[in-house]
Amino acid sequence: MPSGSPSTPHRPPTGRVTLSIDAMGGDGGPSAVVAGMSKSADKNPDIAFILHGREAELAPLIARAKLDDRVELRDASDVVTMEEKPSHVVRHGKSTSMWSAIEAVRNGEAEVAVSCGNTGALMAISMIRLRKLDGVSRPAIACLWPSRNPAGFNVMLDVGADIRADPDELLQFSLMGASYARNGLDLERPRIGLLNVGTEEHKGRSELKQAHDLIAAAAKRASFDFVGYVEGGDIPSDRVDVVVTDGFTGNVALKTGEGTASLIRDSLREAFSYSILSRTAALLALTSLKRLQKRIDPRRVNGGVFLGLNGTVVKSHGAADATGISAAIKLAFRLAQSGFNERLAARLADAEVLRSNDDLRGRDPA
Repeated sequence: MPSGSPSTPHRPPTGRVTLSIDAMGGDGGPSAVVAGMSKSADKNPDIAFILHGREAELAPLIARAKLDDRVELRDASDVVTMEEKPSHVVRHGKSTSMWSAIEAVRNGEAEVAVSCGNTGALMAISMIRLRKLDGVSRPAIACLWPSRNPAGFNVMLDVGADIRADPDELLQFSLMGASYARNGLDLERPRIGLLNVGTEEHKGRSELKQAHDLIAAAAKRASFDFVGYVEGGDIPSDRVDVVVTDGFTGNVALKTGEGTASLIRDSLREAFSYSILSRTAALLALTSLKRLQKRIDPRRVNGGVFLGLNGTVVKSHGAADATGISAAIKLAFRLAQSGFNERLAARLADAEVLRSNDDLRGRDPA
């Protein structure tokens, strides 16, 4: 049985897990990154870091955070800005902190890379340096979404690696999403849903109908349950564990969800500060309000995982503060401990038989 099978026991490695951190890419700068590292280090003694960026800026921050014994500094003079085109970074970005962070994973010095930087550039560098796993035609970015499920989250992919996806790629996303749910959420048999404009079988584009049949045929052997089409309202529901879609739709949904969460938070703050009575009510409901704020806080689920590469990369939100960066580091640590990328590679290798089987595409064997 392949090592990625859910019935194969996995014992987390002992000793420290080393993460490769790009210090220079986020809106908050190196100070936010190091503060997030400090939060994670305080909670987990098994994390070590390779930190990439301008040494003159980073060394004092590391010293103040008392992380000297947990951090190896790699000096990188250049920074990938949010405005730079991925093609330009691929040609001229070898001296950047982002490139250096990916290189540490490629060389086996770190298990996972984490960056707050330019998403397109990070994906381009990751694909060039780490390469795609065998059988993967297009990587995907997976994110965690607050949900009504017992674990508190659902997985959605793709949320922005590419704006298009054909039926075979949506099948790959299903396989990768199922593996992520097993290792990230401890779900032995994840439920997969294909995002559509309705749950009726006659609705949707032709490629979605083809993907529906491919995923349904693959479910039994790939050890997941296919629930069929799901709608936007099902993304945070307990009907499904993994939502599969193309990168354009997924990214719009993600940004809409983040904006809605911010609107709810700001509206509640405004409502409860309107008058003396409302401020008194806020004090009485303080515990419940804090619980709600934590549940809808986008920082709590910060971190999109690049799936389908020979190495794990976690993309933190560019505007993440220390709390958000700490959440991304926690996710990276958990995936590293679970041996996630090795399991994913084994699952995809086993699924090659499925994708090459003409019966899955409704054709008669030759």
